[in-house]
Amino acid sequence: MPDNNTPSVADRVAAGFQARYAGATPTPAGIANEVLATMLNHKTVRRYLPTALPAGTLEMLVGAAASAPTSSNLQTWSVLAVQDKARIAKLAELSNNQKFINTAPLFMCWLADLSRLGRLGETLGTEMEALPYLEMYQTAALDTAFAAQNVVVAAESLGLGTCYIGGLRTSPVEVAAVLGLPKNVVAVYGLCVGYPDPAAVTEVKPRLPQNVVLHHETYDAALETKAVPEYDQAMLDFSKRNGMGDADWSQRALSRAGKVGGMSGRHQMTDFLKTLGFGIK
Repeated sequence: MPDNNTPSVADRVAAGFQARYAGATPTPAGIANEVLATMLNHKTVRRYLPTALPAGTLEMLVGAAASAPTSSNLQTWSVLAVQDKARIAKLAELSNNQKFINTAPLFMCWLADLSRLGRLGETLGTEMEALPYLEMYQTAALDTAFAAQNVVVAAESLGLGTCYIGGLRTSPVEVAAVLGLPKNVVAVYGLCVGYPDPAAVTEVKPRLPQNVVLHHETYDAALETKAVPEYDQAMLDFSKRNGMGDADWSQRALSRAGKVGGMSGRHQMTDFLKTLGFGIK
């Protein structure tokens, strides 16, 4: 018999939409499906069960990644699956010592990869003149982001949880050594994947309301004056409920972007990329 207590797809979409905007943006009526329900109810997971992923899960996730858009079909990304506990521990250490990474049964390192095009040029006896330019690195980083986000949605549709780890960019040269990366490849971020530990309660994190980020025809920042303080209160309430301290969104933004020190060493990224073989002209 059907469980009458199970929320409908429309209910899950509405609940996710309202939670995402802390009630500050009305839910569009009459638009709902399983994909939207999964996406709108996304939560970051930082604690995982030790349960191994079913056979074929990794390959299916990478298939989802390969289904993402890619500029000019150059496919300038790769992904490195790490399941060895010692290697995961080393990557956790290099990612600002985020110990929860060690609980994930799968850690995916997402790579902006121009080396494959370089090898293609060598094979065909052609110098790839465009590779040393910033646009090519930007293309690779964007391709990598599109692919990884497809995996997040696919993983959550399978009942898995995920967490992006930007901390890999704190020590990209050391990470490259741990992963055995060739020149012209850099780990843009990691991704924890696994079954969420039900003992770790999480909730949908509010985002800035749509009247701040959605513009029509021309850019208009007029509503920020009122909307941002309201969002600050929503984020402060969220942070307190989830044991994340008493800082609101504006305070966290200032701590991250207000001083170079908030970048955790990543202000050296141009030098890091050049060390790893990228031209960045």
